[in-house]
Amino acid sequence: MKRLYNLILACLLMVSLSACGKQAGTDSSTDQVMEQQGQTESAGTTEQTEQEQPAVSEAEQTEVQTENILTDREEQKIEGGDNTVTGDISFNFETKTVLLNSGYEMPIYGLGTYSLTGDTCVESVTAALNSGVRLIDTAYMYHNEESVGEAVRNSGIPREEIFVITKLYPNQFSDAEAAIEEALARLDIEYIDMMLLHHPGAGDVEAYLAMEKAVADGKIRSLGLSNWYVEELEEFLPQINVTPALVQNEIHPYYQENDVIPYIHSLGIVVQGWYPLGGRGYTAELLGNEVISEIAAAHGKSSAQVILRWNLQKGVVVIPGSSNPDHIQENTELFDFELTEEEMERINALDRGEKHDWY
Repeated sequence: MKRLYNLILACLLMVSLSACGKQAGTDSSTDQVMEQQGQTESAGTTEQTEQEQPAVSEAEQTEVQTENILTDREEQKIEGGDNTVTGDISFNFETKTVLLNSGYEMPIYGLGTYSLTGDTCVESVTAALNSGVRLIDTAYMYHNEESVGEAVRNSGIPREEIFVITKLYPNQFSDAEAAIEEALARLDIEYIDMMLLHHPGAGDVEAYLAMEKAVADGKIRSLGLSNWYVEELEEFLPQINVTPALVQNEIHPYYQENDVIPYIHSLGIVVQGWYPLGGRGYTAELLGNEVISEIAAAHGKSSAQVILRWNLQKGVVVIPGSSNPDHIQENTELFDFELTEEEMERINALDRGEKHDWY
């Protein structure tokens, strides 16, 4: 009886151990399956995340952004050239030109015609063209567009070789389309190479948009602004479609805009300086500056030539005004010498923040 009892107890123990083993095996298999499923899900999640957020290098991002900008600009076609962006606004001292973001080349030195009127203006522009100048700056408010046009037409120089800039004044902004047509008629030179807004004023955005339309119609080739600084540009640029090719501001050794010029250049916009020799009433003092005179003597050049060359080496297009044929010729002789870094710094140190006009 006792032996039978022990036998039954042994059988029950074996059955119990067998059941536990099966359960353990089942749990182990389940764990393995779950682990494999977890790995698969983890891998799938990682892959999905990588697909949603692909790794892109800074260089690739920059390339994509640049391609997008160029694509946008390629859509802005104009008769006679592509309005394509160029981030490089370096001056070509061999051709004496700079490539604008509108796709056109512009001379880096020229003649300003402020205060030149009538026959004096015609004779001055003629003298400039005869001296090799190919950039002429005028404006509605100079009251000499007709005279500039006359000199250009009578020069015998192919029209496409001369670059003419004119400007709309704020009192024209309210009817810019009519003002553009009037400028075309007064100049009478087939088209306007560049038109600027003379300075900020009521309706300037609408006037600029009218100029954009004139570009699309082939009446104007490039657009720009005059007397726009950092704050004005930051407010203005988001409201227009075509980035200006040029910003024209007062720049001379006593008013250098050393913070504004790099900002404008960073936008791919060329900078042009008016009053490069200080402006009426200030020229004599500037030309007689001891530092500039010493540098001029070292190069066998005039003070005016040193100042103009200083501008060019800073990446600033110059348009000095003069009615004197000798001075006009002198202002073109800027490419047979170069200022050293030390000389550039000496002139840079002359900055007074001294503006000579109200713009």
